[in-house]
Amino acid sequence: MSHPVHQNPQLIYSLGTQVVILIDMEDRCGQILHPRGSVAEVVKAPLDLFHSYRVRFSDGSQAPAMPHELSMLALFKQEAIGRDAEALNDPKINPYYHRVIYRCVVGSRAFGLETGDSDTDLRGVFLPRAVEHWSIFGVSEQIDFPGTQEQYWELQKFLVMALKANPNILECLYSPLLVSATPLGRELIDLRSIFLSRLVYQTFNGYVLSQFKKMQADLRNQGQVKWKHVMHLLRLLISGIHVLKQGEMELRADAHRERLLAIRRGEIPWEQTEELRLELHRQFEQEHAATRLPERPNYERANAFLLKARQAAIEDALP
Repeated sequence: MSHPVHQNPQLIYSLGTQVVILIDMEDRCGQILHPRGSVAEVVKAPLDLFHSYRVRFSDGSQAPAMPHELSMLALFKQEAIGRDAEALNDPKINPYYHRVIYRCVVGSRAFGLETGDSDTDLRGVFLPRAVEHWSIFGVSEQIDFPGTQEQYWELQKFLVMALKANPNILECLYSPLLVSATPLGRELIDLRSIFLSRLVYQTFNGYVLSQFKKMQADLRNQGQVKWKHVMHLLRLLISGIHVLKQGEMELRADAHRERLLAIRRGEIPWEQTEELRLELHRQFEQEHAATRLPERPNYERANAFLLKARQAAIEDALP
């Protein structure tokens, strides 16, 4: 993992440091020899910031440059990335935000477990233009807007996670609270059953088990757990059982609402909560043994949909 580069403003670059030229370097006739943005290497450093460096370019030529005319290459790249990242966090100017083909509400409101202070969490899928995939810069796999509780995944990333039975992705596909969908987005909704398979058991069950182990450790070490998280883990087991039994996903937990909200409020002792979890695991195992869902999702149809979307993305208009 790369770490941010920090620079003391009084730093003098050492010999061999790669730098970026911040101005056009011209000869005496005004002809540009090295344009702004050229990369060079420090071959002679000044004793202070009032005198010039001497830098060497890739063609072997050398030139003087004042400290304010240079930036360390690593810092320059970091600042450029930082500016881009800041822009991507603003939905008004983020180019992907305007390429969303499917948007829905997830979380407590979609589950029927909202309370007075529940947020409205928006999730969805965006389709970049084909030219952006061809670009050297590539495309983002995910965009997040914390200020408005929004998160969107690039189509291929979304499909791959759906094929792996990722709970967040399947819940997004099966949300009863649709906000918007283009024609292509509606095709995706119509295809959502192809992502349901026996993998739901392994993925949902494994996630709940790992999270409860962490919470058991929290209970031992800190004497408390996050009851809202406990509630949603139990709801996930209930949802998984329904998938295996009925062959479709149901997000609404109306039949279990009062008990789940009581758990969220911490009104049910941990021991009883554990008993409920173990009972749900047993039911999950029974439904896994009896389910008619296929062993694997339909990779072929998912791939065909992606290819169709990619071809449609050649045009600027959002399909």
